Amino acid sequence: MSVTTLDASPSHILDNPAWAALTGPHAHFAERIGHAARYHQDVAPFHAVSDEDDPRAWADLAALVGPGGTASVRGVTEAAQGWEVVGTGHGVQLVDTGLRAEPDPEAVRLGPHDVPEILDLVARTEPGPYLPRTVELGAYLGIRHDGRLVALAGERLHPPGWTEISAVCTDPAYRGRGLATRLVRAVAAGIKERGERPFLHARADNANAIRLYESIGFTLRRRTAFSLVRRTEAAVLEETA
Repeated sequence: MSVTTLDASPSHILDNPAWAALTGPHAHFAERIGHAARYHQDVAPFHAVSDEDDPRAWADLAALVGPGGTASVRGVTEAAQGWEVVGTGHGVQLVDTGLRAEPDPEAVRLGPHDVPEILDLVARTEPGPYLPRTVELGAYLGIRHDGRLVALAGERLHPPGWTEISAVCTDPAYRGRGLATRLVRAVAAGIKERGERPFLHARADNANAIRLYESIGFTLRRRTAFSLVRRTEAAVLEETA
């Protein structure tokens, strides 16, 4: 279970942000058994364990997902006993070290009634997973052109003291106009007003996005992996025997 950490501290809340969120500010969105938790399945697709090296946490995760169930977890590249990795994506985590946060006069707060339009934009731009109730996780802001939603950014994971900026995307026809940067600054303004600090994730191979985030004041903190894991058939048979 290898993770490259760029922060020298032995333990940091952002090393396991989903667990910190699900057992903290986002506890009302959580389903939890012992040392494992997940978001409600129409809110976000993420699962978390308190410690990926603790067999008890994986046993609790197995109880949470059920026989043959799958879980999307971060920081895992080698499966624990009784599990198999069925897919892995590599990412980077960046933190605000110099971002100029400011409201945007054209940014509008989005809510449940905007979800169909948000899902359409996300499907066309693929910024990452977005589900029907993701909008409830925090403030999502958009920019419209002639009434049509053309850019989006908002708040997702919420560990204590931090808020993740996520779903940053722009309609292809409107790229190159700085809309994403404006929305990131605007979302960050709301985060900083609460006395919290913004962070975000990006795919490790998305060099353009990483370059943009670094140019506006984010610093690469760590590299990590996001994996889909599944209970092995042998483990399921053993559980039901």
